[in-house]
Amino acid sequence: MTISDLQSIPVNSALLQFGADEMFVTDAGRSIAQMAIAYQTYGTLNGEKSNAVLICHALTGDQYVASQHPVTGKPGWWELMVGPGRPIDTSRYFVICSNVIGGCIGSTGPASVNPATGLSYGIDFPVLTINDIVRAQALLVDHLGIDTLFCVAGGSMGGMQVLQWAARFPERVFAALPIATGARHSAQNIAFHEVGRQAIMADPDWRAGRYLEEKVRPEKGLAVARMAAHITYLSENALQSKFGRKLQDRTSRTFSFDADFQVESYLRHQGASFVERFDANSYLYMTRAMDYFDLAAEYGGQLARAFLNSRTRFCVVSFTSDWLFPTSESRAVVHALNAGGASVSFVEIETDRGHDAFLLDVPDFIATTRGFLGSAAQARGLGAVSGVKA
Repeated sequence: MTISDLQSIPVNSALLQFGADEMFVTDAGRSIAQMAIAYQTYGTLNGEKSNAVLICHALTGDQYVASQHPVTGKPGWWELMVGPGRPIDTSRYFVICSNVIGGCIGSTGPASVNPATGLSYGIDFPVLTINDIVRAQALLVDHLGIDTLFCVAGGSMGGMQVLQWAARFPERVFAALPIATGARHSAQNIAFHEVGRQAIMADPDWRAGRYLEEKVRPEKGLAVARMAAHITYLSENALQSKFGRKLQDRTSRTFSFDADFQVESYLRHQGASFVERFDANSYLYMTRAMDYFDLAAEYGGQLARAFLNSRTRFCVVSFTSDWLFPTSESRAVVHALNAGGASVSFVEIETDRGHDAFLLDVPDFIATTRGFLGSAAQARGLGAVSGVKA
């Protein structure tokens, strides 16, 4: 199974397919014809359709939040959090997770076929924003017949989507859980993304974005982009405690450019495994969408206006060792929510596991999520689930 195969036939996913006469117009003023959104659902939608939870994935995530990935065979990327008896309990909630537009696991993106040309879009695909991604998700939620989401949750780029949902569709979001994120991308984060994009575009096999037509892939460039990004997902303490300066399967240095150190071998493995499941052009588009995100700019430079008189319940979560989205970014969101009169709680989790802590077994984070959703469910009046599978 390849990326292009997944684009044409989403594996183990439901698919919302728009017709030829249904155009999705992006913030850049470009149109996408015959847009498709691949998604997964878990649990049962109750009769009142009041127990739906939308999970928004991060930069390199997908719809397989709690089920086996068809390419890698690995468990869902958030199975620690989503499932029966988990904090996002699928015996109580109806969970939706879609592959974002611009992605590469079934939803329309740069690897998809452009119906106007019969060829893959490549970089002719419209540049997207987080707002575009959220508006597409709203069409999926409409398709499922859901007026109000019980909760929208996600970390990193997923957290950006949560904030955009709460700002754009406040009447449709009962509770919001933005994790390890910010209301805009910092200059440092834009810089890291640019390094990754340049690594991809410098690969001779990128072919000006037309590599699928020429039956090659810029695997080396994409692997380097992943390696550089992965460093930002960790923390110095985590790297030091896990790897230190330990050598990889040897007792002495080779005095070469082989992977002498365990940390080198680890990063090379991360890069090599990533290219099996992700499209290089999608990486360009997703990082650019994050770079463009600046929620305050959409509201005259005043972030509080994005949440003015919001009735959504918020729980904002940060991690002490996250230097990609440090706690100061979360505090700025919390201050804006308070200024806008929103109901908000804020938790900073003590951990040395860095930005990726929201994907890992961090007990305080798991307890925070369970507690917030439990309290919100009580306020929402969610009892035992009764209904049919959607």
